[in-house]
Amino acid sequence: MTALTERVLRGLRRFNDAHPWDHNAHYHPWILRQLPRRAGAALDVGCGTGDLARLLAGRVGRVEGVDADPGIVARARALTPAGAPVVFRVGDALAGAPRDRYDVITCVAALHHLPFTDALTAFRRCLAPGGTLVVVGLFRPRTLTDHLLGAAAVPLNAAVGLLRNGGRPAPRPVSMSARTRPADMDFGDIVREARRVLPGARLRRRLFWRYTLVWRRP
Repeated sequence: MTALTERVLRGLRRFNDAHPWDHNAHYHPWILRQLPRRAGAALDVGCGTGDLARLLAGRVGRVEGVDADPGIVARARALTPAGAPVVFRVGDALAGAPRDRYDVITCVAALHHLPFTDALTAFRRCLAPGGTLVVVGLFRPRTLTDHLLGAAAVPLNAAVGLLRNGGRPAPRPVSMSARTRPADMDFGDIVREARRVLPGARLRRRLFWRYTLVWRRP
């Protein structure tokens, strides 16, 4: 890496830090479009500060958000209006959830924190017949396509941050306070394992270093 490239990257990092925006929230409208027309119960795995769970509550009768971080769950509860049909709990998303209970399960930027195959198997077990699983996940770039898509996202990321913050520096959104870690599975491995556990699952690479998975239980 040349000195010029390093300076450019440092400048981009400083710019993005000054104009932050939530890549996961970018996909919330898309997630809502995947929901079944009627849904009585939803589970949001890795709910963070609860933004998606509160959106789901406008479409689903009852929503549960679960996260392993007690601090982030406390923040989700504090941000949720009294009387909203949403409950948050601290816990292991893979343990204790009842079989065939949820019409919708969502998992945004959390699946790479969990044992991948075990998590998908648990989601399949917990979905009611006809239920929908929607995942927005992270993957490790490996192929030329991965790197080209990532490169295309770099200027778009800066432009969106500038527009969303009105051209001014801004603090990080509360929703970006959750713990992060890099993904260790590449997209090809994710596709192969997901389709083994969830036959017929639809997966796509997306902008802003994400992929999506949609599966409907027969």
